[in-house]
This record gives sequence, C-alpha cells and structure tokens, in this order.
Amino acid sequence: MMSKIEEVKALLEVGKAKLVPGLVQEALTEGNAAKDILEAMVDTMRVVGDKFSAGEIFVPEMLMAAKAMSKGVDVLKPLFAGQSTSSLGTCIIGTVEGDLHDIGKNLVSMMIGSAGFDMVDLGVDVSATKFVEAIKENKNVSIVACSGLLTTTMTKMQETVQTLKSSGLTGFKVIVGGAPVSAEFAASIGADGFAPDAGSAAVKAVELAKNLK
Repeated sequence: MMSKIEEVKALLEVGKAKLVPGLVQEALTEGNAAKDILEAMVDTMRVVGDKFSAGEIFVPEMLMAAKAMSKGVDVLKPLFAGQSTSSLGTCIIGTVEGDLHDIGKNLVSMMIGSAGFDMVDLGVDVSATKFVEAIKENKNVSIVACSGLLTTTMTKMQETVQTLKSSGLTGFKVIVGGAPVSAEFAASIGADGFAPDAGSAAVKAVELAKNLK
C-alpha cells in the first residue's frame, strides 16, 4: 500500500491541486512530520522539473504541479509558525538588464514561491542597481535570482552578480539561470548557485536559504 506521503507525491506530480491539500492533511494525521512532507513535495518538484527539462511535460503541466505544490504548502505553513523554517525569507527575482524574457522567470518565480519563499518579482530588463535597491527595500531577503536567456546579456548578469556581491549588503545568496547559463559560468561570475530549470531552482533556493540560517 502506498504511504500517504507517496500519495501526495503521486498527485502532486500530475498537478491535482484540489486533492493535494486533503492528502497532506491525511499524511499529517498519520503522524508524518510537516518537514518530511515538505521535503517529499520538493523532491517531486525536482522530478517535475527534470521531466520538463527533458521535454516529457510542458509548461501547463509544470504550472499545474506548481499550483498543487503551493496549495499543499499552505496546509503546512501554520505548522512551521514560529520556527525558522516558517519562511525561507524573501526571494527577489528578475530578468537581467537588456533581456525581456519572462516565461522562464515566471515559472521559476512560481516554483520558488511554492517552496515557501515570499516572492518579489522585479520583472524584466532589471538593472543591477534595481536588484540592490530591492534588497534594501524588502525585509529578510535570503535569495536573489537573476534570469537571462540571451547570450548577449550574460555580461549584464556578471555585472549584476558583482554589484550585488560588492554592495556591502549581506545575508543573501545569488542564484542565476537561463538557457545560456552553465554551472561553470555561474561559478566564474561569483554566483552562489545555478539552476538549469525551474524545479531545480526551487530546490537550490531552499538549500541555499537553509544554509544561511
């Protein structure tokens, strides 16, 4: 027989947003820790992300899974109240200056948000200064996510990361992503993390934010 956590994972993967909250509740009643359920859901999102990267599923399926995830996370949120895990902090996301792509960024924003971050989406064509200002204007910023899809804007991404790193502001990690971005490139420009797709971006953001604590 499938455990309740496995049922949550199975339904989450196919984006059953109406059924996931009830099952999450059942998994809790069965005695599973909220943390374990959340981790299981994040793992499932990684699977969804991998399938998306491999072209096995497409944006609609990905969005349905993200919606189901955030509905499931809503059930768990009150249980984390008062604990440091309640919120992983604020994630500021934007597409770097000179780049107007937003579908990928919106997906990433949704996935990171569904993992338990408060999202501040700066939109597209965001200058390095704007990223820095957003960190100052928002409380508890733990992650800054910079997206770029054009090879031509890679220098802007580098500039943004360097501006963030030398801003004198602390307490946050920078992750980068987008089609032309590789782990090597991310490391070479001084980013703290890189994600090839929306699912892994959420996993990476959680990982980095937890290590900040």
